[in-house]
Amino acid sequence: MLSVVVPAYNEAGAVLPAARSIAGILRGEGIPYELIFVDDGSSDGTWEEIALASEEDPAVRGVGFSRNFGKEAAIFAGMEAAAGDCCAVMDCDLQHPPEKLPEMYALWWEGWEIIHGVKADRGRESGLHGFAAGSFYKIMSRAVGLDMSRASDFKLMDRRVVETLLALSERRTFFRALAAWVGFRSAEVEFCVAERSVGGSHWPVASLFRYAVSNIASYSSAPMQAVTVLGVLTLLLSLVLGAHTLVNWARGGAADGFTTVIILLLLIGSVLMISLGIIGYYIAQIFIEVKARPRYLVARSCGEKKEGGAR
Repeated sequence: MLSVVVPAYNEAGAVLPAARSIAGILRGEGIPYELIFVDDGSSDGTWEEIALASEEDPAVRGVGFSRNFGKEAAIFAGMEAAAGDCCAVMDCDLQHPPEKLPEMYALWWEGWEIIHGVKADRGRESGLHGFAAGSFYKIMSRAVGLDMSRASDFKLMDRRVVETLLALSERRTFFRALAAWVGFRSAEVEFCVAERSVGGSHWPVASLFRYAVSNIASYSSAPMQAVTVLGVLTLLLSLVLGAHTLVNWARGGAADGFTTVIILLLLIGSVLMISLGIIGYYIAQIFIEVKARPRYLVARSCGEKKEGGAR
């Protein structure tokens, strides 16, 4: 059986079309399935739509959080609730085309343990967003050791991969990076990012920035290395300025004391504050991990769990 995990945050109006579209395609291909919608603390009618979809189709189940815990938590909650022999993850807005699920399922039957949905294009986005996304994925590619420039959350995984991911104890997770990091036999399926079926994006620029910073700090030491680079650059600049001052002194000249001192103080102070901020953020990440609070809290659920079929 194929379990399809669909995180949903303020997706009222999109849940029912997504459930009908995914179920129709899987039924048409004769693939046994269950759909697991995870309501990430939505403030609209998302949960009511999930409950309605569950009444309409017994293969639909719902998990509702007590508050908003984030997409990564919703993905892991869905995987933990999944009963299938393999598990797919996709977006509720159908920007991940459900028509690709049968192709991914067929590759799983061939023995591939994780099938990555990779973007043939990034769809419509501004130049600034494209530059920021490209920079982010370059850092993440170095951290994971794999090319993540076309990575997405659209994946189909064998039960063994799912259990491996669930066994990881870290609280700050980045699903698409972890799915690449765990390895296993993997294949790729290209897809074109579709337009949202209903409504607009729920990811404002500020949220995307925080999301990127959190994931970079969780999987890369690049910011900490940047502190070292800033320190080296400041040292080199100080040596150059020091040599220039000594040469002027030897020639009987005098440097403009007040201006020089102010510039050096501002430069060094800025570098120190930036460095302390980066180090402080990593300490905050450690603090969150040490507290070991659960990734999410489930407040409600609907639908009956099915037993996974034999492969």
